[in-house]
Amino acid sequence: MIADIKKTAEQKMNKSLETLKADFGKVRTGRAHTGILDHVTVEYYGSPMAINQVASVTLIDARTIGVQPFEKNMIGPVERAIRDSDLGLNPASQGNLIRVPMPMLTEERRRDLIKVVRGETENGKVAVRNIRRDANEHLKKLLKDKSISEDDERRAQDDIQKLTDRFVAEMDKALQVKEADLMAV
Repeated sequence: MIADIKKTAEQKMNKSLETLKADFGKVRTGRAHTGILDHVTVEYYGSPMAINQVASVTLIDARTIGVQPFEKNMIGPVERAIRDSDLGLNPASQGNLIRVPMPMLTEERRRDLIKVVRGETENGKVAVRNIRRDANEHLKKLLKDKSISEDDERRAQDDIQKLTDRFVAEMDKALQVKEADLMAV
């Protein structure tokens, strides 16, 4: 039972770390990459769809993303969806292709992005701590039901705390890498 609780906690903490890294991928640097547009949705016959489901998203060069809708009538809505997203991008259509140039980042914008990344990291740490709290509550319930001894509960709580510390440290390490990436010119 204790092993199951530890394993579940570790899996959930790992998911939180992966989610944090995925969120870091959405915070853009000066370079273009297709993952930036992953969460942008466009109205497609009355229902919201991800851009990569209604268009082909490719890299034209290091600073430009190319978006080619599968249907010609979707050029306007896709362009509008990119412009209206919170990414601060200004797409321009050329025939069947929408070019999305990545603007250069100013020092001020870089600092704002670092604040965003730090907030994401803090949210990830909170998620990990919540997982720790849930695991400890399960252990206390097992102790109350007399399924485990107090010593086993204490050891398991220590193991879960070590697990929490490890994942928080990994999140801090990922934050340092992302900060360095954002500040690189």
